[in-house]
Amino acid sequence: MLSHAPMKEWTVATVAPGSRECCSDPESELLPGLPWPLGAHWDGSGVNFALFSQFATSVVLCLFDADGRRETARLTLRETTDQVWHGYLPGIAPGQLYGYRVDGPYDPDNGHRFNPHKLLLDPYAREIVGDLAADEMQFDDERYAATRDTRDNAAGMLKSRVVHDRFDWGDDRPPRRSWAETVLYEVHVKGFTRNHPEVPETLRGSYAGLASPAALAHLNKIGVTAVNLLPVHHHLDEYRLLQLGLSNYWGYNSIGFFAPHPGYASGRGGVSGMLGVSAADEFRQMVKTLHAAGIEVILDVVYNHTAESDRFGPTLCFRGIDNCTYYRLKPGQLRIPENHTGCGNMLNLNHPRVLQMVMDSLRYWVTEMHVDGFRFDLAVTLAREDHGFDPHCSFLAAIRQDPVLAGVKLIAEPWDIGPDGYQLGRFPPGWAEWNDRYRDTVRNFWLRRHASMGELARRLCGSSELFEHLDRRPQAGINFISAHDGFTLHDLTSYEHKRNEANGEGNRDGHNQNLSWNCGMEGETEDVAVLKLRRRLQQALLATLLVSQGVPMLLGGDELGRSQRGNNNAYCQDNEINWFDWSHIDEGLSEFVARLIRLRQEFPQLRRTAWFSGRKQPGKAADILWLHPSNREMTVADWNDPAQHAFGFLLAAEAGQEAPLLCLINAELDAKHFSLPPGSWTLRLDSSAAGQETSAGAALESAIELPALSLMLLSQPCAEGQAERSRHAFPA
Repeated sequence: MLSHAPMKEWTVATVAPGSRECCSDPESELLPGLPWPLGAHWDGSGVNFALFSQFATSVVLCLFDADGRRETARLTLRETTDQVWHGYLPGIAPGQLYGYRVDGPYDPDNGHRFNPHKLLLDPYAREIVGDLAADEMQFDDERYAATRDTRDNAAGMLKSRVVHDRFDWGDDRPPRRSWAETVLYEVHVKGFTRNHPEVPETLRGSYAGLASPAALAHLNKIGVTAVNLLPVHHHLDEYRLLQLGLSNYWGYNSIGFFAPHPGYASGRGGVSGMLGVSAADEFRQMVKTLHAAGIEVILDVVYNHTAESDRFGPTLCFRGIDNCTYYRLKPGQLRIPENHTGCGNMLNLNHPRVLQMVMDSLRYWVTEMHVDGFRFDLAVTLAREDHGFDPHCSFLAAIRQDPVLAGVKLIAEPWDIGPDGYQLGRFPPGWAEWNDRYRDTVRNFWLRRHASMGELARRLCGSSELFEHLDRRPQAGINFISAHDGFTLHDLTSYEHKRNEANGEGNRDGHNQNLSWNCGMEGETEDVAVLKLRRRLQQALLATLLVSQGVPMLLGGDELGRSQRGNNNAYCQDNEINWFDWSHIDEGLSEFVARLIRLRQEFPQLRRTAWFSGRKQPGKAADILWLHPSNREMTVADWNDPAQHAFGFLLAAEAGQEAPLLCLINAELDAKHFSLPPGSWTLRLDSSAAGQETSAGAALESAIELPALSLMLLSQPCAEGQAERSRHAFPA
């Protein structure tokens, strides 16, 4: 970490927090500077400051001492170019703390919320430091004053810090896994290692902890190819949660789109005392280490709203810089932000400067932080024009033509809570989408038996009715059984009713339609029969996920039997509810998941890049054949039989690539007799086997008894040399 530069002997008076008078800057010190790039950039001799504000009448740069408590100078940025306020300050170096005071009209009825008494963060800050004081001086609305609040908040306000992005990437090479090879692992940086006994205590819950040998060993053991990290942008806890003694653990409350969250640095304050590096460099080292292990890094990003919340929220950055530019406001009620996110506001990506900020942020995380892709929270909000969601909107068009983003993975959460907010399948080529219909169908089929075989078949084949258009591939769908939002896999088979009392909302928050089954007993139990049933269902669900076309996503900890004690909305629980309990892990379930991923690697039929046709061609078998348990093709009547929940499908071998693969499914409560297609079959997987018990490898000829609530995989022998080629078709 570069040390703080000595403060210059300014010819202007220093200013104590609370003063209403801004200093004039001496022309000999503050130079005109440049309007680009936006943010604070050090060139080795000084720092160029540039801030966009369309409606401001003045912008003042404020400098602070090393601990951020004393304001040492105020310097008016007198130069404006294309609505960018800018100036160059010689002698300033990385480490300098700063903020802005922006003046202009205070006219909430017309969308303007300027107040020079409130210190503001730089939207382009590469590092944000300090603790935000949870008091009313951070707020600026009609609850406190009819006019703008004149109390100065600088002493308790966060500060931006000048940094120098310099990191030795060495021979870092992004793995660049194809979508067909990808197995996602959604995980929280802190929760993954917070209680891991084999991670050094000083690194637990940090970026460095996620890249520790113990963490890597687990990720490599199960075989995932990418970690999908819950938000790592600098985020804040809502005032409401702080009053309840809670925090925004998930982090979907961003305020800094260029700054890594300092709470995940092993030093806990933005600088790692043990490693002697900044939070940004610790993040970079994590990425570099994961890449060396063949694992990609996908970030969950929240560009749909900010931590400034609704009109009663704190004024921290965008609201004070240019409220009616950065946010979408209700037509005819410009005092009120539009709220299609459920979080109080929504960024206005229809404005070119706001869109520029988001694009600059994405490029920064790819070029300077080497991440491999993004999952966009509430992506429909980002793609809204004035008339609603538009797959040809400015944001999606900008993403599609950007050369930096062309090679990274893009995942949309294809909904928000606004009008026509559910847009699954409507994102353009180049995007993958969270497929919640997959989640609901698979849960309904195995746990409720309310989904038909035909519905499950569509999901097994990649949901072609949703994604097979505009030359999109089966990998356009991200399949998942559970995610951070909702029950874990363990809780999905243990609770029929959410247990969210700890969230302080009277158990009113969270989903009520979980499509779960407690297997006859609510919550935790020592009943052996119930536990065996739960385990059988968990393995059937996991097996379904890994044999489906599309991209599988595991919720981190599901492979360990992790429970959130029935909480299906644990966003505010920074405690054992969310932290992995490594002292009580299910080794057998973990090995089962690893075996599933190995099978997915071995058989390319499970990760096709082309859609199934189901048609027979001369001299060639159909790519997929649907089978009744009596070993005849399924008929329309079979598919529509509500009493039947057992069927199979045969995936043909493609010449020179792999062996035929047979999948048998029985979601009924009794065993089912299956007649097998001609030939010698080898059992490769039985999801009903407990722990290490398995009859995998057994040779079968004509029939098999498929246990209740189970999935089996069988294969025929490969021609000589084909098996070896298949194993190496999925590079490590």
